[in-house]
Amino acid sequence: MNRTEFITATALVLFGAFVLGWFACWLIGRLTRPTHADLGDLERKLHGTERERDKAITLIKERDSRLAATQAELETAMAGLRESRAEIEELRDYIERKLARR
Repeated sequence: MNRTEFITATALVLFGAFVLGWFACWLIGRLTRPTHADLGDLERKLHGTERERDKAITLIKERDSRLAATQAELETAMAGLRESRAEIEELRDYIERKLARR
């Protein structure tokens, strides 16, 4: 085998490898490419998920507002309880002083 035959054989083997690689890439791409039906189904699922996310965000906002209102009510009740305890202590002191004078 002379030099020209060797170069030609090597070029043919490399070209064949290139063609086989290209064909394998095309075949894998063709087999794994999603169809229009799959894309449509995926889009419907995506829109459904977005609607559920929006509903969840709305529910969270509602719960946050209810929680804030409940916390405000709790703070008001606690302030009233503190005032009542202070008033009770004042009344106890008053009663003890009146009983001590007798």
